[in-house]
Amino acid sequence: MILSENSSGNVFGFENEQFESMVEGAEDDLSCARTSSGIYDLQVKDGDDWPMVEKKGNQFVVNGQPFYVNGFNTYWLMVFAADQSTRGKVSEVFQQASSVGLTVCRTWAFNDGQWRALQKSPSVYDEEVFKALDFVVSEAKKYKIRLILSLTNNWEAYGGKSQYVKWGKAAGLNLTSDDEFFSHPTLRSYYKAHVKAVLNRVNTFTNITYKNDPTIFAWELMNEPRCTSDPSGDTLQSWIQEMVVYVKSLDAKHLVEIGLEGFYGPSAPDRTQFNPNSYATQVGTDFIRNHQALGVDFASVHIYADSWISQTISDAHIQFTESWMESHIEDAEKYLGMPVVFAEFGVSTKDPGYNSSYRDTLFTTVYKTLLNSTKKGGSGAGSLLWQLFPDGTDYMDDGYAIVLSKSPSTSNIISLHSTRIAMFNSMCSWKYHWGCKKRNSLEAFLYHDDL
Repeated sequence: MILSENSSGNVFGFENEQFESMVEGAEDDLSCARTSSGIYDLQVKDGDDWPMVEKKGNQFVVNGQPFYVNGFNTYWLMVFAADQSTRGKVSEVFQQASSVGLTVCRTWAFNDGQWRALQKSPSVYDEEVFKALDFVVSEAKKYKIRLILSLTNNWEAYGGKSQYVKWGKAAGLNLTSDDEFFSHPTLRSYYKAHVKAVLNRVNTFTNITYKNDPTIFAWELMNEPRCTSDPSGDTLQSWIQEMVVYVKSLDAKHLVEIGLEGFYGPSAPDRTQFNPNSYATQVGTDFIRNHQALGVDFASVHIYADSWISQTISDAHIQFTESWMESHIEDAEKYLGMPVVFAEFGVSTKDPGYNSSYRDTLFTTVYKTLLNSTKKGGSGAGSLLWQLFPDGTDYMDDGYAIVLSKSPSTSNIISLHSTRIAMFNSMCSWKYHWGCKKRNSLEAFLYHDDL
């Protein structure tokens, strides 16, 4: 959204002095921005009147007003909720996320044939695990956190496409590659049945059908889909198109995204220069083409310089992050006309050369790049850090976990970003224009260099 100025000396309906006090007050609040009763509450509605998030052009909106994705990943919530001894950690992570102003969580709505499986075999579900997912959704609503629910995995963790292939082989299908998940009609039907089961699920805590629940921000087709057996991208493109249309046929209300990492493919050879390495062009994904599939509402991109370029931390990782983000924001505006969410980003504490200062620099880079897009009305629609853990779950840490109580500097950066976004959204929602002098004052607060 581009905010224009007027000559009335009024700012969103307030006198200049009132507005100046608001800005100063917001700045004063930064030291206590982690309280859940702070400026973040400006964008939270009371009661049960919580509308769906929608897309308007290249931005997200709620009731016609801007909605910025400011969130985190915690993939294991359903599995923890399935055990009463760990269920409290679900509430804990939502409470802690809310305390620093995070409003969207991405998590798994699948566990295929694994320990504590949701789907034990095709279309056969463990009701207790489904109730655990119900609990996750109900707790998210309680803490005013919206969910992106991913429906299966490209990787073997929690089952994913390899488990579907195992089920197919057990049923007598002649399958030779995990990538046949994308092409074999029987495996496609297994996946569709899972989609139908989740979308039509009636939550046992709220009595709301998932496909009608505004707590759910979006459906994600798959976590990081790749089809390396077909680098042309045709196989994956066909699967994406079929599955997006199918999801929309069951649920026309919610947004749908693919779950891509963002690698450029054959359809845009001039953009492959932005890929982190030559292999990224060969994994069967194609950022622009994939997101042009009918029914896809917004683009997703992941950022892992330490995995894709080199494990050893260097300034080149920050440079890559900036160019990677800027190229995708530009493409979302120029070719796609949709928002883009950087749905995973982070750095591992296990990397050679890692220190907390580097992580803070990475987070600052991501947030600042997005704010630069936001203030221009661009397609940069938000981000989800990988990953937020509550206290006492360190044994699950893959190196990327952030425990807020143990990461004060990173926590402060998240809080500051949340404060700015909440204030920006609130200013926009008042639907007034504002004077040039005070506009500059607010922009200095929202976008200044020492984010």
